[in-house]
Amino acid sequence: MDRDLEKVPPNEIQPAKYDAPLTGEYVAQKRFPVTKRLVDAFVFFGSLCLGWHLASRYLSPSPSRPCALQTDLTVMSKPYIASPDRPLVWGDVNIIHTSDSHGWLLGHQKASEPEPNASGTFGDFYSFVHHMKRKAARQGVDLLVVDSGDLHDGNGLSDGFPEGGVNGHETNKFFTKIPYDALAIGNHELYKYPVSLDVYRNFAPKWKGRYLTSNVNITIVSKDGTTKKVPIGAQYTKFKTSQGRTVTAFGVLFNFTNNAKNTHVQKADDFVKESWFLEAIAEEPDFFLLLGDGMNSHMAVARDNWPIIFKAIRYVHPFTPILIFGGHTHIRDCVVLDERSMALESGRYMETVGWMSATLPKVKTDPVEFSRRYLDANRVTYQYHTGTSEGTFDTRKGKKITKGLKRLVKRFNLDSTFGVVPQDYYLDRVPHTFNNSVVSLFIHKILPTVLPASYPERASTPFIVVANSGSQRFDVFRGPFTRNDQFIVSPFKNSFLYLTVPLGIGRKVADKLNEYGAFSTFVVNDEEAMVTKVWTEWRKQQWENMQPSHMFDANGKQLTLGYRTTDSCPGGPGDDTPHSPIPFFDAPGYVAHSTVPPATPDTSLVDIIIMNFFVADTVKAVNDLRAEYPELMVPGSRNVTVHDVKTYGKIQSNEVFGMYAQMAWSKKHQAMASN
Repeated sequence: MDRDLEKVPPNEIQPAKYDAPLTGEYVAQKRFPVTKRLVDAFVFFGSLCLGWHLASRYLSPSPSRPCALQTDLTVMSKPYIASPDRPLVWGDVNIIHTSDSHGWLLGHQKASEPEPNASGTFGDFYSFVHHMKRKAARQGVDLLVVDSGDLHDGNGLSDGFPEGGVNGHETNKFFTKIPYDALAIGNHELYKYPVSLDVYRNFAPKWKGRYLTSNVNITIVSKDGTTKKVPIGAQYTKFKTSQGRTVTAFGVLFNFTNNAKNTHVQKADDFVKESWFLEAIAEEPDFFLLLGDGMNSHMAVARDNWPIIFKAIRYVHPFTPILIFGGHTHIRDCVVLDERSMALESGRYMETVGWMSATLPKVKTDPVEFSRRYLDANRVTYQYHTGTSEGTFDTRKGKKITKGLKRLVKRFNLDSTFGVVPQDYYLDRVPHTFNNSVVSLFIHKILPTVLPASYPERASTPFIVVANSGSQRFDVFRGPFTRNDQFIVSPFKNSFLYLTVPLGIGRKVADKLNEYGAFSTFVVNDEEAMVTKVWTEWRKQQWENMQPSHMFDANGKQLTLGYRTTDSCPGGPGDDTPHSPIPFFDAPGYVAHSTVPPATPDTSLVDIIIMNFFVADTVKAVNDLRAEYPELMVPGSRNVTVHDVKTYGKIQSNEVFGMYAQMAWSKKHQAMASN
């Protein structure tokens, strides 16, 4: 028997990284020409007398930064949530889509914009589905509900399990309460074998053949003690809709290679040649349904996976409608592959609920009439489209789901508070050099405070800490900083390491790493880095394309912040609720902070503190710098190796925010500071 079958494999989920291979001192105006565009826009607004209220939303006078972006918003007990501006388009077949929920089943609970846009709970989502199913039945049309995977890693509800538990085991139970018609596996279900095994044993069977893993298998131990490779879920399913339409569905994962030992992902161009696949597509249904994590419209272009499956079906059935629902890159996107197919991706973190409708042609060779929409996941949206009110929307089961999730918060101790955050900090809504930047907070405040406190044996040694800016995942909002917030902002568990180098070399390490780029050869296969790259490009595009008209609705009312999507599908704007784009500023892949006294000679030895996932690149950087600057080296010294790198204390990267909150934002700290 393979003893590793019941163990967590050694590979950890790696942090996301920004693609920012620039060197030297960061200058916002040079790196981001959109900054000048923003200033010009405000001058233009002022010349048109649009009013101080518009400029004050983004600008805050400051002695140190007279043009600092201002995005701190008043915390409201009941924040304003914008409503959709038009009804959904219904067709013969209608599909509600979720993807990449990553444990966010209680929605986004902070009051700062744009969080209220996604404030609906999973119980609210159930009530929405319930009312929409009844609405579809009254109209005599089909309504399916589907999911594209990645159910955990990113929120305490899934990740905050006690010792001995399994990531996602408890939140998966809430998914089984939603009447999904089909679901697909995601790559986050494959990083660790115990998670994959739990899905195989306890989650997939609940769906009675509707949890689809067409190209994903797992090695298990049979009752007789032998091992065998089996699909985690079903390879495909065939079913009839409520209106009698026949469906053939597949759930396909992209060519994922960072999966745990004893899990297996078959390449798309291999499994479409399998006899079971050819037999499954031989009989023509009314439409094919394709679900897949990483198999969205962007990936269809970048990885050539969906086209392989699409063409395999089209070769046999040139006119049968194909409805595709992808995920993985966390964006809102849509593409039409031909006149009888559409591919939709519906965001992340339960921020977006996707909608697709298809009016099927009476003549087989005629095109399908499609529509798509990206719904903000909140009660205002749900009530608008179901024709309900605050008094009639909730269902008994929906309320029960929300209560169950809140009980899980208590059970996992997710509402325990480390401290109270004094202001909002933004991951990418402001330049990383600003004081209200999460990156600035992390590198200049948190790490210099927490690291020496966690390793007193070496606290007196001056150090330069180098961090990957993409290791942080989300904004930090004003108010209580809870255990759940710690999982959200910094979900990746990495250790801190150090090596000793001359100061002159250490000062140049971050720049050298940025020369390599955050997507170096060491992390070229890192899927989390790829997700962040696609996501940041999507966000950047929205902000750089901002026009004055994007700030107001048709009646001249100022719009709330949110996503402003541009995709390649016809039918007008895809966003269900119009928003003003969220500001976006990129950051270098690596940032650094030094505690070394200014007068220290360049040849003095100091510690370079890093995270374990870029240790190989750091060793390479130090040795390259040794060759470039031999005058900084001690005579007779040698190149460094990974064996020279040592562990810096025991604290993990996903613990530093909580420790800092206790040290700097707690009542105890505030009382000490006032004395």
